[in-house]
Amino acid sequence: MSFTTFLLAAIVLAITPGPGIAYVVARTVGGGRSEGLASCFGTGIGGMFHVLAAALGLSLIVARSAVAFTVVKYLGAAYLAYLGIRLLLSKDQVFAAEAVVSQGARRALCEGIVVEALNVKTALFFLAFLPQFVSSGEPLVPQLVLLGSICVALNTLVDVIAAFAADHLLKSSAGRGARARLLTRVSGVTMLGLGAYLALARRTA
Repeated sequence: MSFTTFLLAAIVLAITPGPGIAYVVARTVGGGRSEGLASCFGTGIGGMFHVLAAALGLSLIVARSAVAFTVVKYLGAAYLAYLGIRLLLSKDQVFAAEAVVSQGARRALCEGIVVEALNVKTALFFLAFLPQFVSSGEPLVPQLVLLGSICVALNTLVDVIAAFAADHLLKSSAGRGARARLLTRVSGVTMLGLGAYLALARRTA
């Protein structure tokens, strides 16, 4: 699988409105730009925990059985397709964030780390997404860490942009809802297509 395909999918998924962006916007509204940015870097650090866990866990699977790793990749492709279908079938929801009480940048950073580190959905996503783009002829762990770090960096960049643009995003609920619906649909199609393509490509290889 080419790096361009990975990068395209990672970018689309990063800009899709979700709990992470909503949390950052809420932090920005409640405590200002400093808290919003602190929460961005907090969730980024928390995301790296999942990257390292996925890299170590998948490397152990490969050490035990190459067949088991192939099964994991198939399951990962199926999981991505499932996420895509769920997004496409989801009801329209307006992207909104409830304001939170200001607690300081340090607290926002720590809370962001904990919130993301305990996010089981992030762990499952990395386990499903990252193995699809590794090369069997190269060391596994460095590849997984690199790809995962790129995902986290893209997510953090989008969160930072959301923090800077929070006031603008909250001005028009109608426009915000339309953007959220469009990005959700694009993300759903991307994941569904990616999952199907990965599975079909392996069957014909």
